[in-house]
Formats: sequence, structure tokens, C-alpha cells
Amino acid sequence: MLATQVVYRVRETFNVELPLQNLFEKPDIESLAKEIEISLGQTQGIETTVIKPREQSDRPLPLSFAQQRLWFLEKTGLSRNAYNMPLALHLEGKLDFAALKQSINQIIARHETLRTKFAQINGIPTQIIKPPFELSLPTKDLSNLTPSQTTTQLQHFLLSARQQQFDLEQDFPIQVLLLKLGATEHILQVTLHHIASDGWSLTVLAKELSAHYTAALEHQPSPLPQLPIQYADFALWQRQHLQGTTLQTQLDYWKQKLLGLPKLQLPIDYPRPAIETFKGASCALTLSPSLTSKLKQLTQQQGVTLFMTLLAGFKVLLHRYSGQDSISVGSLIANRNRSEIEDLIGFFVNSLVMYTDLGGSPSFTEVLKRVRQTAIEAYAHQDLPFEKLVEELQPERSLSHNPLFQVMFALQQSELINPSFSLPNLEVGWYKGSETEVTVRVDLELHLWQEGEEINGYCAYNRDLFAADTIKRMLTHYENILSAAVETPEQPINLLPILSATERQQLLVGWNKTQIDYPTDKCIHELFAAQVEKTPEAVALVFEEQELTYSQLNRKANQLAHELQRLGVAPEVLVGICVQRSVEMVVGLLAIMKAGGAYVPLDPNYPRSRLSQILKQAQLHLLLSDSQSQSQLPATETSVILIDKHLEVSVNPSMNPVSDVKPDNLAYVLFTSGSTGIPKGVGIEHSSAVSLCYWAKTVFTNEELSGVLASTSICFDLSVFELFVPLSCGGKVILALNALYLPSIEAAEQVRLINTVPSAARELMRSNGIPSSVTTVNLAGEPLDQQLVDALYQQSTIKAVYNLYGPSEDTTYSTFALMETGVSPTIGRPIGNTKAYILDSTGEPVPVGVVGELHLAGSGLARGYLNQPELTEEKFIANPFSESGDGKVYKTGDLARYLCDGQIEYLGRVDHQVKIRGFRIEIGEIETVLRQNKTVKETVVVARSEQSGDKRLWAYIVPEVENLSSEDQQLIQTQVSEHKSLVYENGQQLIPQWKQYLLERLPEYMVPSEYVVLSQLPLTPNGKVDRKALPVPETVDKYLSTAYVMPQTETERQIANIWQEVLKVEKVGIYDNFFELGGHSLLLMQVLTKLQEIYTQKTSIVELFQYPTISTLSKHLINKLKKEQVHDSPTTDQSKSKRSARKASMKQQQEQRQQRQQHRQNKSR
Repeated sequence: MLATQVVYRVRETFNVELPLQNLFEKPDIESLAKEIEISLGQTQGIETTVIKPREQSDRPLPLSFAQQRLWFLEKTGLSRNAYNMPLALHLEGKLDFAALKQSINQIIARHETLRTKFAQINGIPTQIIKPPFELSLPTKDLSNLTPSQTTTQLQHFLLSARQQQFDLEQDFPIQVLLLKLGATEHILQVTLHHIASDGWSLTVLAKELSAHYTAALEHQPSPLPQLPIQYADFALWQRQHLQGTTLQTQLDYWKQKLLGLPKLQLPIDYPRPAIETFKGASCALTLSPSLTSKLKQLTQQQGVTLFMTLLAGFKVLLHRYSGQDSISVGSLIANRNRSEIEDLIGFFVNSLVMYTDLGGSPSFTEVLKRVRQTAIEAYAHQDLPFEKLVEELQPERSLSHNPLFQVMFALQQSELINPSFSLPNLEVGWYKGSETEVTVRVDLELHLWQEGEEINGYCAYNRDLFAADTIKRMLTHYENILSAAVETPEQPINLLPILSATERQQLLVGWNKTQIDYPTDKCIHELFAAQVEKTPEAVALVFEEQELTYSQLNRKANQLAHELQRLGVAPEVLVGICVQRSVEMVVGLLAIMKAGGAYVPLDPNYPRSRLSQILKQAQLHLLLSDSQSQSQLPATETSVILIDKHLEVSVNPSMNPVSDVKPDNLAYVLFTSGSTGIPKGVGIEHSSAVSLCYWAKTVFTNEELSGVLASTSICFDLSVFELFVPLSCGGKVILALNALYLPSIEAAEQVRLINTVPSAARELMRSNGIPSSVTTVNLAGEPLDQQLVDALYQQSTIKAVYNLYGPSEDTTYSTFALMETGVSPTIGRPIGNTKAYILDSTGEPVPVGVVGELHLAGSGLARGYLNQPELTEEKFIANPFSESGDGKVYKTGDLARYLCDGQIEYLGRVDHQVKIRGFRIEIGEIETVLRQNKTVKETVVVARSEQSGDKRLWAYIVPEVENLSSEDQQLIQTQVSEHKSLVYENGQQLIPQWKQYLLERLPEYMVPSEYVVLSQLPLTPNGKVDRKALPVPETVDKYLSTAYVMPQTETERQIANIWQEVLKVEKVGIYDNFFELGGHSLLLMQVLTKLQEIYTQKTSIVELFQYPTISTLSKHLINKLKKEQVHDSPTTDQSKSKRSARKASMKQQQEQRQQRQQHRQNKSR
């Protein structure tokens, strides 16, 4: 701030332009003088502009750009008291009431801005300056109350004064209240509105109050000289000055710097409200004298300012928390660089966007250089008001967050924090009182100042976004980064330690204490054999009308195992099994393992091409099949045994076969989808599956495992739990073709535990297909939503719903959580003998709440990928946190974060993160919100690249037909078939409804622009959504976001005419976005004014923000009118209102007829 003042003083004094960077590079008087002399010799001098008093006229006085933004925010009704500037002074001593009142009135008379009201002419705001007036000084006498009453009343009056909601058209922007606590003790509460004041203004107020009060006591006139100009003069000059070359030079810099700037996406604790709340809280910070001293030393060594050093540390913190390289932070600058405005009370402060690219893992010293350059450039272009910048850049507009930056940083002068008031005969101090609600205007604000040998400060944050503990941790991590930076400034910023030793211990060790005992010398089939000895006559397997006891199942498996051994099956020998779901299927799995081999499942319903790929990769020794499935097999040289035929005539021994298989031998190989389109085989050893079985016994009771529904394909790893967990502990496996067959199987009432994917459970709930015998539901394989959890618990017999997570590479399950109603699902904590690490791109653990990639370690890890050593080495890496120095961790490719209680929140796939127009988007978040709409059954969102290189979001939706209107049901029946798009002119109901639903819950950039309605989603062979098979319609009736669609109804035409007039464009389509056409807040107010001239119903600015297209706005206005007609009950003397309503009703009916006619025409086309 002082540097910019020097530059302007040099300009005024010498008529030369001194670049701000020169002052930083040559900060001593001798060097600076030489620079000025050189400039004087090279140029004829520059023409300096002086702000002059305005000529008196009847012309409306414009607002400054900054005032205009605050005026607009007040008009929305959302900011409430967010822009109040309250201050309370504690006065002890003999107070002269008359002198105080006179002083305050003299200040108001001296500064026009304190006696200004704001009117609106044709939607354009203007200043109305009133002549000086006598402000009464309201006084509340609390001196006769008891101490407790005094405290209560004092807080009441102060809080009321601070929360005063200004009506800028009716109220002056200053309110004063005097509270008398005793004969010699008072509290002076002054509340200013930010539209007329800023932080600097408080120092002006302090200085002038002291001067006027002193003079009043001495019965002297004011000693202050007349002000050269008033704030309205500045506002008028600003409008005139920021034109032509002056404006363009500033704009060119900022456009080049900020165009396409991505939004900072810090991890938040609570869903972002659709409308910003301004509800704040604060957390204090103190940097020790030792750290402060080291920071100052580093600052001096690097040739930067302390502001730049502290800002650099803050940006590194934001980079580490968000994972983004492009970091923008707002910073306030006093903008008092001209001598004629230094002594004015008014709103001059400007917001600068400090953008820095932290890509490439730079050192801290390199970051300092980048921040220094950013700051110098920003200061040199500080004249462009933030509001004008927003208007020109047209960033994503939303009522949910601030444009261009969501985080602010300030290093303030201590005298600006608490200006010193000096009044004769009085001791004056700042009255803090009890904690009151903090107002915050962005997501996060970090305020620092030097105080003695320390740096103090606080972080103000939006408490509707962040929890207090999160902010405390952030401030600790900020201090950790600064402490590390001053010691090793050359270290890459991604390696600067952010965690304390205690945090690191908790993340790596404390939350990974999962050790449970299990037999490390046993194989899966040996657990089954042991159970046969315990309960030979208990029922082990049920399929349709068949029941096998443990001894019967064991006998059949043994007979087949002996045959397999005769055919060469031994440890590490792979045996394929491609059979229908049947008793023989389970027999075959057990037999392969009993023979010492490892089973490789193939689904007979797979396409032959996929079966061929698996056979080619697996290089099987044998293949078990059955009579029904044999015909589905591709040509193969592998020997095929028909298991159903063999078991009919088997004369092999029935005792357990002897084999050399060990726990570290392969038990099975599951083939999963690969990114190249070729499936990859995941090899799991016996010991890993045994560990899973023993963990399950610690979580699930024998009663729960007494009837487990086995409905998952053996090609999918959920089957390992469904089959081998119950068979290892005396439970019963109830085999079904798939989960949806549950209601129809004979043994349905014997099922105690269902283990399936959420989509299957959802279908069972819709059809009331979960029998009352079921007490436990395990859900895995897909993201889980709270609605399904709540629905399941509504069935009173269901006592436990678990969310289980795990890739095939970690033996079925890695984490689990018992769900609760009304609580957002997490994937919980690691299961027994499993460790979970959430790491950043450098392999370091991220703090609690920060998103990273989930890594897994422990006894469940797969051996690797079959015959793919390079892929195995890439995904299974050395465990850097192993105390013994051995072991591996598996990189899941899943995004997750730790919550403060140690629960893990799943956030989607790394490869499902996309950037749209510079905004990083997690597609899973959009899908989750869409699924909450009752008309959506299933949905998938993908990002598709256009020929231009831009990406566009597409939403594929399977509607919930039962919840659609009859009209939409008919449309679904006539227009939706497999892979058929349903996008039609006017959107009728469905697509605008879904789009509006998302707009009300997500930022606009996260709302898909294209929608395709399907009868079902394409699935991979293992039942997951096949994103690659989603159709790209070559032709659709209308692309809602791109095609011009002319207004059809009278309402649409009226709105379009208003837009064309205000935006000065020739034509507007009903799906065009107001802001994308160049609209901004002031123009929106003009639209509102013109709408209110046509429609009697009350419309707000907020509604215009929420419905930014003609299509959505017209429907909203018609719906509002409809509701008003329903609720109105006109009396006989309201004939005018009746006529108006009838006229509107007729207009509405006409519009509906036009819409239906237009739809029929579209169908015929």
C-alpha cells in the first residue's frame, strides 16, 4: 500500500511514471532519485489526472463500481447485515454529551457519503445526497440496573445495533447509539454500512472525532481544513476516467491473467447451500516470535515483503488442500493512493485477484518469486474496480459463492485493525463484549497483523461450509508449512511437511490398528473341511429344490478333486469353470481348490469374444463346464470336463484328497475390466481369503450367517464372501440365479443376510422383495446413497445395513461401515488385517478432510495381475510405511478422504474427475444429486469432448416411470427405446425439470448440458455400468444449450423483448443464458424493473438468478401466478383483481395449447 502511494506521489510531483517494480528493485532514496532523473530526461512528462469537485446540476449521481455491487447485493435481500461495519468504544471518564453529539454531526456534515441515500431510476441506482442535518444521539441509560441486568441489556442493545438492517433507500448509512453504564462509563456504538465506509475510513473517523471533540470542549470551530472533494466526486471521476485506453490497458492485463480461471475447490465439511449464507465464525492464530523473526529474515533475503511471504505460505496450504495448481486468492487494497481521497470517509477499498500457478512442484523460493511478480503486477493494475472486472470477464455466476475468488488474505497494519481514538478527559478503548456472530463474505478469510514480536490473526470462515475443527487444523498446517519453509526454502512445496508428528502417527498407525488373529497355515477349502467335521449333517447348500449337507457337499467335491488331480491339477495350476448357477458350480469351486489348483471363473453369459480373451490370457490347464454351457464356449484347445456328467458316474474316492497346496498358493483368479478393453486377471492367494473369512466372523453373528443369499456371479468378488464365509463357520449358502430372484425362491424365508449391489437392493425394495427373515443387508460394488439406507431401515425386520468397499485386488472387502439413518454414507474403516492410506501425488499422507488417492495394504492384497508384471509393478508398489521394510500397497485409483472420526468417505474415481471450462468436477457428485430426484431411477454422467476440444457433460437417465406425470409417462412409452434419446423442442417437462433440479443444487458449471433418456443403462459382464457403451446420439431433436429456439408463448415473447432491449441484442432464444449473453447484476436489475411493469406478481433478483433462461423463467412466472390464483380468495370489491386473474388464466391456457400444438408438430417431424 505504501509503495503504491509513493508511485502516485512521484507521478503527482515529477510528472513521471515510475513502474512499481522499479521501487521493489531499487528501494533506497539514492537509486530512486536516479530513476526519476532518467525518466525526466527521457520524456516530456505525463499528464496527471486530478479529481475535481463536480459541477452542481440536477443530473443523477452515479454510484462507484464498488458501491454498485453492494447496492445490488442489498437488493437481493441475501446479504442482510453482512456489510455492516460495527464499532463500539468504551469511554471511561467525564463525558461531555453535547460535545460528542456536536462532533458526530460535524463529521456527518463534513462527509456527504454519511448523508447519502440510494434511489433507483429505471433500474439504475443513483446517489441522493441530503443537506447537513441534526442527528440525535439516542441514549440508553443502564446505570440503575444490577450488574447482571446491565450485562444482559448491554449485549442486547449492542447486538441489535450491529445487526441493524439498512434500507439504503430510506436510511442513512450511519447509526449511532450511546449506552450509559454509569456516571463516568459509557459505550458508544457506531454502525456504518460498507457502502459508505471501509477500514481506512475508521482511522479518518477516529482522527476527526478527536479533533472535533477537542475543539467543542474548548468552544472552538473545527480545526480541520475543508475537504478538496467528496465521495460522489470520486464516483463520477471513476466512471469518466475508466474509459478508452485507460480501461483497456487494465482490462487487457486482467483478462490475460484470469480468463478461464478455475474455481478454488477446497474440501468442505457440509454441502454448499444454493445461496450464500454469510454465516461466519472465527479461529485465532499466533505465530511465535521465533517463527516471526525467521519469516522476516527470509523475506529480506528474498527481496520480497512480509505480505508476499505469508501469502506464499497460504497459497501452498491451499494448493496442498485442494490439489490444484492454479490458486487465486482475493486481497484487499486500500486504493487510497491519491492525496485528494486520503481524508475521505467512503468505500474505496478494492479487491485484487492474486493468481499464482504452483504447477511443476516448485521450491518455496520459486513460489516467492511467482507471488512477488503477481503482487507487483496486481498493484500496478489496481485501478480497475473488482466489480468492473467481474462485469467484463463474465465468470460463472452463482448465488452460492463469490465470483473469481472464494478465499481472501490480508496482512493489515495494526492501526487499521483498531484505530486509536483519543478524546480529552476520557480513556478510550475498543469494547469487545461477548462473542457475537461473525460475518464472512467469502468461504474463508485469513487476516494477519504484526503485534510486537509476533504475528497475530484469525481465520474467518463460513460455518455452513466448514467445521471449527477443520479450520483449526488448517491453521496448524499453515504454521507447519511456514516453519518448514523458513528452514528449507529450497525444498519443493509438495514435500514441505504439513502434518504434525501426532497427526501422521494417527493417520498411518492409529487408524490402522486392525490386527486380528487368523490361521496363517490354512487354505480356504481346509476351513470348509474342518467345518464338515463339526457339523456334517447341517445343511450347507440350498439351490431350488436341492439341499446338500456339509458331508454331502464335501463328498461330491472330493470325488471331483481326485479326478482333477489325476488330470494334473496341482498348486499354481489354473482351472477354468464355466457353468450355470447350480449345486455343481459350488462343488466345482471347492474341488478345484481341494485338488490344489486355483479356479478361474468364466460366465457362460459373457460374449464369446470376452471368453476368448480370458482363455487366451489365463492359459488354463483344464476347463470345467456343463452340458448347457458347453455350447457357449469359443473354440479352445483346453480340455473340457462336463461337471454334471462326471458327477453322475463318479466312482472316485470320497475322502479329502492330499495336496501340496500352501496358504501362499493361488486360490482363484478373477478377471476384471481393463482400461485397454482387455480383461486383466487378479490372482488371490488362500491366506488372503482366509483372513477375510476370519474378519467376517468378528463382525457377523452365526445367526446372520445361518442363511446367506449367494446371488452374485462367481466372476465377481462379492461371491467369495457369499460362498466361503458361511461355509467356513457352519452357515447355509442359499444359491439364487441373481438377487432379483429372491422373492421367488423356495428358501426365501431362510435368508438372513443379503450381500449385493445397491442397484439390486433398490429393485428388491421397489417390489417388496426382501423377506421378513432378512436382518442384515450388505451393500457393495457401487456408491451408496442415503435414501436407500433409510428405505431399508424402514423395513422393521432389517437391523443392520453395511456399506462395504473393496477392489478385487484386495480380496473382496477392504473397509466397512454400519450405516445409520439420516447420516451420509461413508465406507467406514479398514477391515481386519487391512491398512488404508490416503496419499497425495507424492505418496505422502494428506490431512484429515483432504482428498487423496486411497491406497491399501495388508493380508488381503492380491499377488498381482496374471502374466502382467509391468502392470503389477505399477499398481502394487513398495509400502513406504512398513516398519519391517517389506510389503506392498495397492493404488486403488479411488478418491477418498478421512473424516475427523477416522471414517473414510469415498469420492469417486481418479479417472472420473474432469475439467469443464477450467472447473474441476467430480462426476459422482452430479450423479448422486440426480439420483435424489424421485423421477430418476438410474443415471450416469460422462464428459465428452467436442470437435472444438471443449468438453461437455452428458447425463444418461433411466426415468422412474411410476413417479412421472401421466403426460410424461405417455412420452416415455412412445419415445424411449434402447439407446433412444428424448430431447425435444421446448423440453416439454422432463429435461428442463431435471436441469432446473440440478441448477438449484449445484453450480451451473456442474449441470450437464445434454440429456439422453434410456430404458436401461448398458452393463459390463460383472454388472457394473459400461460407460464406454453409452450411446452418443448422432441426431437429436434439439440441443437445449446450443440451438436457437424462438419464443413460443406470450410470456416467453415478453421476456425475450425485455432481454433484447436491456442486453442490446437482436434475438434471444428461450434456452439462452442471460449471463452468457453478457448480462450482469446492473442489467439484471433493469430486467426486474421492466418485468414488474408488466406483471403484478412480485419477482425478486434471486429468482432471476435461479431461472437464467427464458424457458425456465417463463414457466416459473406462470407457476407462481397459478399458485396465487389458488390461494387468492377475492371479495366482491376486488373485481379488478378478478379480471386480471381471468385474463392471466386465459393467457396461461392459450400458452399451454400452443405448447401442446408445438409438441405434436415436433412428433410429426
